[in-house]
Amino acid sequence: MAGTGGSGGPIGTGALAGAARSKVAPSVDFDHSCSDSVEYLTLNFGPFETVHRWRRLPPCDEFVGARRSKHTVVAYKDAIYVFGGDNGKTMLNDLLRFDVKDCSWCRAFTTGTPPAPRYHHSAVVYGSSMFVFGGYTGDIYSNSNLKNKNDLFEYKFATGQWTEWKIEGRLPVARSAHGATVYSDKLWIFAGYDGNARLNDMWTIGLQDRELTCWEEVVQSGEIPPSCCNFPVAVCRDKMFVFSGQSGAKITNNLFQFEFKDKMWTRIPTEHLLRGSPPPPQRRYGHTMVAFDRHLYVFGGAADNTLPNELHCYDVDFQTWEVVQPSSDSEVCGAEVPERAAASEEAPALPSDDRGGFKKSRDVFGLDFGTTNAKQPSPPASELPSGRLFHAAAVISDAMYIFGGTVDNNIRSGEMYRFQFSCYPKCTLHEDYGRLWESRQFCDVEFVLGEKEECVQGHVAIVTARSRWLRRKIVQAKERLAQKLDEEAALAPREALGVALGGARPPLLHVAIREAEARPFEVLMQFLYTDKIKYPRKGHVEDVLLIMDVYKLALSFQLCRLEQLCRQYIEASVDLQNVLVVCESAARLQLGQLKEHCLNFVVKESHFNQVIMMKEFEHLSSPLIVEIVRRKQQPPPRAPSDQPVDIGTSLIQDMKAYLEGAGAEFCDITLLLDGHPRPAHKAILAARSSYFEAMFRSFMPEDGQVNISIGEMVPSRQAFESMLRYIYYGEVNMPPEDSLYLFAAPYYYGFYNNRLQAYCKQNLEMNVTVQNVLQILEAADKTQALDMKRHCLHIIVHQFTKVSKLPTLRSLSQQLLLDIIDSLASHISDKQCAELGADI
Repeated sequence: MAGTGGSGGPIGTGALAGAARSKVAPSVDFDHSCSDSVEYLTLNFGPFETVHRWRRLPPCDEFVGARRSKHTVVAYKDAIYVFGGDNGKTMLNDLLRFDVKDCSWCRAFTTGTPPAPRYHHSAVVYGSSMFVFGGYTGDIYSNSNLKNKNDLFEYKFATGQWTEWKIEGRLPVARSAHGATVYSDKLWIFAGYDGNARLNDMWTIGLQDRELTCWEEVVQSGEIPPSCCNFPVAVCRDKMFVFSGQSGAKITNNLFQFEFKDKMWTRIPTEHLLRGSPPPPQRRYGHTMVAFDRHLYVFGGAADNTLPNELHCYDVDFQTWEVVQPSSDSEVCGAEVPERAAASEEAPALPSDDRGGFKKSRDVFGLDFGTTNAKQPSPPASELPSGRLFHAAAVISDAMYIFGGTVDNNIRSGEMYRFQFSCYPKCTLHEDYGRLWESRQFCDVEFVLGEKEECVQGHVAIVTARSRWLRRKIVQAKERLAQKLDEEAALAPREALGVALGGARPPLLHVAIREAEARPFEVLMQFLYTDKIKYPRKGHVEDVLLIMDVYKLALSFQLCRLEQLCRQYIEASVDLQNVLVVCESAARLQLGQLKEHCLNFVVKESHFNQVIMMKEFEHLSSPLIVEIVRRKQQPPPRAPSDQPVDIGTSLIQDMKAYLEGAGAEFCDITLLLDGHPRPAHKAILAARSSYFEAMFRSFMPEDGQVNISIGEMVPSRQAFESMLRYIYYGEVNMPPEDSLYLFAAPYYYGFYNNRLQAYCKQNLEMNVTVQNVLQILEAADKTQALDMKRHCLHIIVHQFTKVSKLPTLRSLSQQLLLDIIDSLASHISDKQCAELGADI
């Protein structure tokens, strides 16, 4: 652990330190049989992979089941079940089973009367049964007897028995192309198409006892999605999500969430997404969406007459979209998996930049481990599913399976694809700094705001890292304080000054900002700590005006990123009820771009007559009324919209620059690594590490120095710098030998999750090569990771011709050189000894 400079030794932290100390050299099992050249090694630290790997699995043979679309798939144990759909000529009601372990297709055993052939139905799993509801039935070939259904069937996986539930009482209207999910022992049905119109009603039914259950219509509230069909639903974080779909003439790419407890819908805003950030997926229908961990994954569908095949990912916690880039180690269809090179001098070691990912085992459904950080070519096109719609998807363990659908030229597909999810713990950087802001711990600056002189406290380290304008203000205030202390020191006796200042925490630095009021300044401060702002109620005039005040501050303080966030929120919030108030406020605050947006909104053909008939219009200032009338009569030429937009720097970019030297003058703590000082910032360390937070709160060292160790081991200076990069801005890329030092760091320093450990594990898996094996041997010896040390010696012995030419061999300690000689002696044969003797 870290210790105070005064004591010179580690500080005990009770049970935590004792429990963690055994994990400095984790027990690691190495698979020596796979390879002797060891271009990478497999560590059984835990199940953290980032593969994003598509893999084409055996398609469904025609003699088992037809190619299809508009079907359903569900996952139960280690199998995917496919029901219904259409093959382009007829509707289907067969039930297919795909075993993900055996990679084999078969017809599922069934007994009883199955549902009639249908498509655009729904299927969910509850307990050990599959439930099928609704859908479209009839003869599509002769176009006869076509109708929607509202029946409910149960299929028991254990017995293969089909049973129809006969429900008394009021029923949902018959429908197809609806959404369905299971939550809290109930089946939930939403929206769909009844044959005449699209719907947006919701129904639920208990699945525990069919004799006592009945359908109930759910009274929905909030921002209810428009009537729609051909959309997916997914449950994540105890909420149901609906994305896009067919909504009449207007197809949107809105994402809605439904709170089961309050029965309330909310449209998730995208106004907080900066220009230049990944946008939401295009509007679409016939796509799939599944939930895994904290993410929603959207694939396929028809988007504006195209069939895209990108995989989009939505982070529920951070409310951000991204396009998932497929990994480079996707298996080539029909090709053998390459074996790793044999242990011989003739098997050259590939440099890490040229090395692709390898399979851990021959089991194609085993865990697929990630690749190096090097840029690699995209996987073969045959391994990525082509664009499609009306396919179906399900999740088993940590992988998504996609089957069927309609591809180009209206062709039905029988293909099955598997996608390996990411399992890294999320980055908590923004949350950690946000927690520091909310707690107001370790504040060392107080801003005195406006004419009322309201006070808002903060942290010099964060503020000076994010805002140059506020940094100048803080520097000026520090200079004034230093001058004042010098004057007081000259007048006061030394003894009195020593009593006044000795042992006390330094006073808060006071910074006056007359142009800012407290409430908008607090929103600005929240942005500095988290890179985002909590958006108020959309459209409410008071809240829009608040963000306008924040926007004014962002312009004054030259915070481009915050400026963009505010503008996008305000422009998205302007409506008929608030446009005149916002326009007048923009004119008063001299916010030209927002005023232009409001004027253009007012003079739109569909808005103008309504706006000028409002009472608020009568009370507008005369210059603004004149400007509106002139704008209506003669609209100005449109300015080009393709101008590059400066979105400013992010929290990560600013904290990186701060660590690399921009924050040197604001350091307030010294970290001692084996006697070498490294200046740092208390607030940042405390925000990211519960150990440092406890230290600075309870027993801050008087000399401001802290000894650094991880248990009984002192990390290398390089590894320590890697840890600081993780602390300051969440960086996880590092040399593999650093990963060995830092594998136990999350336990000792109390990081808020094991993200760093997960990356250390993958780094060691994928990046141990002949070129860096000596550095890792040194790290393994220092951390007493004996299994790793044996493995490194194993590599050195079998690649000694190459290792012996490395310049770092000469810098090893005498003991490690003796260990290498001992390992060579243990592996050399009597015949080789005789040959060496003959040469001598």
